[in-house]
Amino acid sequence: MRTTTLGSTGPEVGVIGLGCMGMSHGYDITGPRDDDTSISVIRQALDLGATLVDTSDVYGPYTNEELVGRALAGGHRERAVLATKVGLVATSPTGGPGNSPKIGNNGRPEHIRAAIDESLRRLGTDHVDLYQLHRVDPEVPIEESWGAMAEVVAAGKARQIGLSEVTVTQIVRAQAVHPVASVQSELSLWTRDPLTEVLPYCAQQGIAFLPFSPLGRGFLAGRFTSFDDLPADDFRRGLPRFQQDALCANLAIVARVREIADRAGFSPAQVALAWVVAQGDQVIPIPGTKTPTYLADNCAAADVRLSAEDLSDLDALPAPEGGRY
Repeated sequence: MRTTTLGSTGPEVGVIGLGCMGMSHGYDITGPRDDDTSISVIRQALDLGATLVDTSDVYGPYTNEELVGRALAGGHRERAVLATKVGLVATSPTGGPGNSPKIGNNGRPEHIRAAIDESLRRLGTDHVDLYQLHRVDPEVPIEESWGAMAEVVAAGKARQIGLSEVTVTQIVRAQAVHPVASVQSELSLWTRDPLTEVLPYCAQQGIAFLPFSPLGRGFLAGRFTSFDDLPADDFRRGLPRFQQDALCANLAIVARVREIADRAGFSPAQVALAWVVAQGDQVIPIPGTKTPTYLADNCAAADVRLSAEDLSDLDALPAPEGGRY
């Protein structure tokens, strides 16, 4: 796979990474888990050059980090650029979208200092390559949370630190305390909000931008045609864009992506990912999958070069019906 760097001073990574959340959190949460297949997928991703592996302590909670830790055992850790997050906590077993665990903020410095040690234990490593503040806690000044993140770097427990779902103002405030290596936010053909301010600022500052859900939570790949296609207790069942009326309207976006993909000779998922990659050299999407076939298809998107006509047509897609959350 083609490579880039994780920010201006970061390690070399594949231009497409791997998001691990769906292997144990959010999607089909009461369905059977095949951890052996998920471990195989993580290792296959490394083989294919998707070396940025992203998780979080809140996924599960905790079980996703444990899964990633098992996958990277036995000499695989050295092949991965390992990223995890802190700052969100499960406040109750259920109550979130799709009956998933209810999530709250915790950006207090004492929580961050303790959480990194627990993450390292679950991941089976003495450091992570990227430690990210999952969300800014509205009850804690970002300078305090970011100062604790900087302490994690100073202690050698993280090589770099990043932010997630932030504004330019918040990035600037954090930068005054410690360099920001990356910003993670949703970006896809149906979620383009970061293109206005955050992504241009990251490009100017040499900050890596890590799009999560670059395939619109699987929707842009054409995997759902009705609300009933979603597994029971799936996180997406609580999202506005996946409600039946909105979903039916949004199928027009999928149909147009498929038309462009057929014309270009690639899968819809590859075209959707290639559009995200084309948004800048510092853009490293982290599509999630627990299926070897989808993983191979996603990684192959790194070599897809869309024409100017393709990019223009994709840029012209309509906005989706329904909000993100």
